[in-house]
Amino acid sequence: DMTDLEAVDRAITQHTAMIYIETPSNPQLKITDIEAIVDLCDQNRLLCAIDNTWPTPVLQRPIEFGADIVVHSSSKYFGGHSDVIGGVVVTARKNEFSEKVRAVQQLSGGVPSPFDCWLITRGLQTLSLRVKEQSRNAMTIARALKSHPMIEKVLYPGLESHPGHHAAKRQMTEGFGGMLSILINGSKERTIQVGQSLELFTSASSLGGVESLVEHRKSIEGDHSGTPDNLLRLSIGLEHPNDLLEDLYRVLG
Repeated sequence: DMTDLEAVDRAITQHTAMIYIETPSNPQLKITDIEAIVDLCDQNRLLCAIDNTWPTPVLQRPIEFGADIVVHSSSKYFGGHSDVIGGVVVTARKNEFSEKVRAVQQLSGGVPSPFDCWLITRGLQTLSLRVKEQSRNAMTIARALKSHPMIEKVLYPGLESHPGHHAAKRQMTEGFGGMLSILINGSKERTIQVGQSLELFTSASSLGGVESLVEHRKSIEGDHSGTPDNLLRLSIGLEHPNDLLEDLYRVLG
């Protein structure tokens, strides 16, 4: 649990070289205090790496908080149309480590095709508009669902009831992202049924596209996962939030 700084500190050994975090986390949307982790890394002379795929640089810029490395799945919000596979590594400064990363890319592969690069470049042109609108849609849906009797809990850092809300508000700007998870009042089978019965939400394992997606995350991660059986992960797209809510209400009752 990366929100437990004492646990993170205890986990550091003489062999630790890097602390790697993802905030908000997938799929339970826990918020890690970036500055606190950076301080811990500085004290122990470790690199700090952050997966910033979910918030994107539109909402969160970890390097400004002291992170050394930021990674993105550019398949997601950067591309924005669910039609490309790619990844990005950003280093805070040009040094021996950044040159090593560049050498690995140049010599060992991980090089996208020109067309994939074009698709991601195209997506970047509308990144800010899409992410801000998806964040607004997600906030609307989170607020609407939090009091629904069929919903046990809504996991979204934009809600004031979220335990990481204040940290998220400090390190995320312009919104809290287009991803949220809901816990259904019911069994694993009932939760899967809800996900499969939605019509505007496509059942798929990706995220960050213009279309809304739903996923029963435990089925993807396997029985070893700590994800609750009754959790559905929602990637909110650019459809009107009222249409998405109508679809959810139709299934939930």
